[in-house]
Amino acid sequence: MNIKNVTIAGAGTLGSQIAWQTAFKGFNVTVYDAFDKGIERGKQFHQQFANLFLNSRGISQEKIDQTLARLSYTTHLAEAVKDADLISESIPENLEIKKAFYVELSELAPEKTIFTTNSSTLLPSQFAAETGRPEKFLALHFANWIWDANIGEVMGHPNTDSKYFDRVVEFAKEIGMVPIPIHKEQNGYVINALLGPLLSAAGNLLVNEVADFETIDKTWMITSGTKMGPCAIMDMVGLETIYNIEKLWGEKLNDKLGLARVEYYKKKFIDKGKLGMKTKEGFYTYPNPKYKNPDFLS
Repeated sequence: MNIKNVTIAGAGTLGSQIAWQTAFKGFNVTVYDAFDKGIERGKQFHQQFANLFLNSRGISQEKIDQTLARLSYTTHLAEAVKDADLISESIPENLEIKKAFYVELSELAPEKTIFTTNSSTLLPSQFAAETGRPEKFLALHFANWIWDANIGEVMGHPNTDSKYFDRVVEFAKEIGMVPIPIHKEQNGYVINALLGPLLSAAGNLLVNEVADFETIDKTWMITSGTKMGPCAIMDMVGLETIYNIEKLWGEKLNDKLGLARVEYYKKKFIDKGKLGMKTKEGFYTYPNPKYKNPDFLS
């Protein structure tokens, strides 16, 4: 199963990173977004990544130019998938939106195309039937800033054919990821199963006014030796994403504390358009957040 042409559906924060990394590793990449503003945002991300790789990672201008040349963009799904060997989907984390997308995708993509979802909370089996090719459908999930946090979590569903699972594991390696094979469907995979409780605990401290966000982050950074605390991580993930995930599970489990976190994020951030790094303001302001100051942990 040769993979040469890759389509990335969704030009948001993580979709744009996946597209850049895949093109950087030599694949032809078509970026699809349903909206022109999404495409423009994706192009802006890619210019930022080009500058980052050129100035901070020692990559040559020639390599940057080659990467940019392998990227193309479209708002037409049929055009985006006509030659696709593999599709990576990073559209909104909403089950009905994903189902509708895969129904349309199943009618347009070639028979050869492997479908992968980057869903962070939903299980592949929840919308496998809508793909029209459940045996060729599975999750390939990435962490934010994928060239540094370079894991590729590979998770099938009961009807995923093992040969496609194995091929996606190899593809993850080919684009510079460390494959994380997951042997049973699990909400949150490995990384979010570990990270979710940390972020929820930070949210509880905020909602209950136990500590402010800087104190929470300092505590975690000092004791764990990490570069970011949970509130900074929420900025990186995107507060809209955090809000949507908390809302999904808060309502599903009728979790009063979870719903209190939802209301907190809505009032403090979502309603004010403060969505984290991508809007340059969340808990911190960017591009120079306070937690990066040398004296932050003093």
